[in-house]
Amino acid sequence: MVHGEIWTLKELFTYPNEYIYWSVQIVMYPFMTGLVAGAFVLSSLYHVFGIKELKEIARFALVFSFALLFAAPMPIMLHLQYPFRGINVMMTPHFTSAIAAFGIVFFTYGAIVASELWFLYRKHFVVKALALRELQDKNMIQWLEYLLYCTLTLGVYDVSEEALHRDEKAIKVLAGVGIPVACFLHGYAGFIFGSVKANALWMTPLMPVIFIMSAIVSGIALCMLTYIVVMEYRKFMIKRARKPWQMSLEEVKGAEMHVVKMTSKYLVLFLVLAITLELLDLIFRGYTAVKSWDVLRTVIYERDFYDIFIMQYGIGNLIPLILFLVPGLTVKRSILGVLLVLFGVFMMRWNVVIGGQAFSLTFAGFMHYTLPIIPHDWETFKEGLGGALSIFAMPFVLFYLISYVFPVFGDAKQEH
Repeated sequence: MVHGEIWTLKELFTYPNEYIYWSVQIVMYPFMTGLVAGAFVLSSLYHVFGIKELKEIARFALVFSFALLFAAPMPIMLHLQYPFRGINVMMTPHFTSAIAAFGIVFFTYGAIVASELWFLYRKHFVVKALALRELQDKNMIQWLEYLLYCTLTLGVYDVSEEALHRDEKAIKVLAGVGIPVACFLHGYAGFIFGSVKANALWMTPLMPVIFIMSAIVSGIALCMLTYIVVMEYRKFMIKRARKPWQMSLEEVKGAEMHVVKMTSKYLVLFLVLAITLELLDLIFRGYTAVKSWDVLRTVIYERDFYDIFIMQYGIGNLIPLILFLVPGLTVKRSILGVLLVLFGVFMMRWNVVIGGQAFSLTFAGFMHYTLPIIPHDWETFKEGLGGALSIFAMPFVLFYLISYVFPVFGDAKQEH
């Protein structure tokens, strides 16, 4: 059976060997890389531009971006028929193709994020290592923690004011350099689509810019959602244990809403820019009306009208804008808004990847993609709903584990 034949339905005239080869995992690939870039840009708003209102969520976003980084290439690995060959992109990177350049960009961005995290948490590593060194009769877990934190210090135990000031300068430089690298990490995904001359829907120079803007939107939205959920969970546990960790519930709630409201302003800003670019591209296509416009008009305004104008622009863009722009923003409304924003960005990726393969190369037939819901074998699982949900859940599990080493809220005893 040909790869793609399982989930492809054909209509009218199509070639016998023509299928929708790129499935939901190729939709998840630009979606996950966009989350990586967007989360890093959110953290850089504080470290580079000094927006103090975002200080609390900046550290949160940086750690989350590091967790997302490991999940970003997984959709490609699942989609490959021979996934073990995917390491060749990492081991032999070069600039002869956009995909081959991924190895250089990925390793560069990973090194920047890891270095920035090290400078940001270096004092924490030193404090933990020294505290565990003085601890008598350490058990096995404490010995492992001691070895871990001693390794993470890299032998640098200087935590003087001058040394910490140098760390802050290094963080600012790395964050500034990381912004264009993060944008290029996701922009090259749009470049891959935009450079495909054989596909009329993808061939546009605005595609990389549209991908970058929507990536920033999705990253900020996911960080807001995770931040609110974690803060609400902390507040619930504080109330349940009746041990407020030397911090009252009012202080936790006030800090949370202050951060959410400030972050939502930047979310709305980038959301407006993303919508503007997408509409500009749509208007430009209609105005120029190239030879392929007849079939594109049928796909955009007829067959995919519900997915594009109702699901993406209506539910995923217009409703969140209204929710965030109406005065009196609340936690529940923020959660609903960011969920719809994430849904809108996902639908944008869906409409680009799946919609670009929906029409036949003959321009006389159409193909429909049916997402495998119930897996019958490994192929239908990894290329279906189960595989997509597994990829989306992976960074949350990694973030939970990484937060033990990189605490996103700091140590309450040290803070007070």
